[in-house]
Amino acid sequence: MAADKSKPKKKADESEHTGSPTHKRIEREVYEAEVQKLQVELVKLQEWIKHEGLRVAVIFEGRDAAGKGGTIKRFTEYLNPRVVRIAALATPSNREKTEWYFQRYVEHLPAAGEMILFDRSWYNRAGVERVMGFCTEDEVWDFFRACPEFERMLIRSGLILVKYWFSVSDEEQERRFQARVKDPLKQWKLSPMDLESRLRWVEYSQAKDEMFSYTDTKDSPWWVVNADDKRRARLNCMHHLLSTISYEDVTPKDLKLPGLPPDRGYVRPPIDSQTFVPEIF
Repeated sequence: MAADKSKPKKKADESEHTGSPTHKRIEREVYEAEVQKLQVELVKLQEWIKHEGLRVAVIFEGRDAAGKGGTIKRFTEYLNPRVVRIAALATPSNREKTEWYFQRYVEHLPAAGEMILFDRSWYNRAGVERVMGFCTEDEVWDFFRACPEFERMLIRSGLILVKYWFSVSDEEQERRFQARVKDPLKQWKLSPMDLESRLRWVEYSQAKDEMFSYTDTKDSPWWVVNADDKRRARLNCMHHLLSTISYEDVTPKDLKLPGLPPDRGYVRPPIDSQTFVPEIF
């Protein structure tokens, strides 16, 4: 029987509801105290994942300058990079362009005792690649057909998959772009793709709405993070992930350092035999 090449049936369009935050801005002292509490819990979650051999994949998607990178940085600040890793894939190589689309992402999926944070993911096909013309419409529709089943396969295998979409208004995105232009520490974040995206706001919105209509499923829902306020977005996202995965505190208790052993006559080499970094400060 010939394969069915008809396009999948669409669900009703869903708009991206964004706007200025309705809450008063969180003071820095309060924010930092809350972040620290959540980071302590993330350490406990990390140890539980390692203890139980869980496999966790967390996807961070959203518009440019929506705050995904800053949130990921707060997630991982005190975590073990051997347990919690970031997957931020570069442009596919010529070889990767000939592979099955999901293939280069599969090799970054977690093994037992690992959590992988995807700073953008296989959803590039439905977003950047589609809007910028890096793939064909047939490839997009193939993605819409395959992606839900691909994710169901991952979940059936025991993998815990959590997907976050960082939603930012056009006004706030513009403000962040302007701030990057003025800050030499952030100018590297303005790639040619970011600059082009300014001209394609509507196209990106339409692509996101259609992507949600096919991939926001009961098995693997999208969790939308209101990201106009970075501090609230980070706290809300960290809190949500911790509430999504059941864990227990298995961190070591009452750690005690053993005493230092005797030197056994060890003599250090002369200090002037070593090469030191010049002390400028």
